[in-house]
Amino acid sequence: MGLLHIYCGDGKGKTTASLGLAVRMTGAGMKTAFVQFMKGGETAELETLKHIPAITVLRCDRDYGFFSTLSESDKKALTQCHNRLLESAFSGGYDAVILDEFNCAYNFGLMDKSRAEELILAVTRECELILTGRDPAQIFVDAADYVSEIKCIKHPYQKGVNARKGIEY
Repeated sequence: MGLLHIYCGDGKGKTTASLGLAVRMTGAGMKTAFVQFMKGGETAELETLKHIPAITVLRCDRDYGFFSTLSESDKKALTQCHNRLLESAFSGGYDAVILDEFNCAYNFGLMDKSRAEELILAVTRECELILTGRDPAQIFVDAADYVSEIKCIKHPYQKGVNARKGIEY
């Protein structure tokens, strides 16, 4: 039986924490699906994950950009992609499924919410399941076994420092 983890909050490190768990599970001989919602650009962790066969990366085939700039046709295409990612993640026989930035995609309605709830809230969960992103829906918080909030106390962005490769992406 797998448990439900949530890494949320406005601080840096939610994706990093989930990948730390994936690395730990890999060391124990387990397989992980790392599913990225809302992210299509290149990030440094993807280069490392290419060298870890036990971690499968699933993401959309293009970068749609920020939600605020999406056209209606892009929202539709992104929703279709997210729905495919969800189905793939839960049909691969993984020991863990990480749904990175799931909370954002769910809150913006960029997936079939009822299907997502059905998959995540399954009475018998076959794998460890990790949701990341700000503002998780209460339905998932109530069902979760672990909820870790990462709070921003201070961040260089507040001083005008842009995201840095290898640190923020």
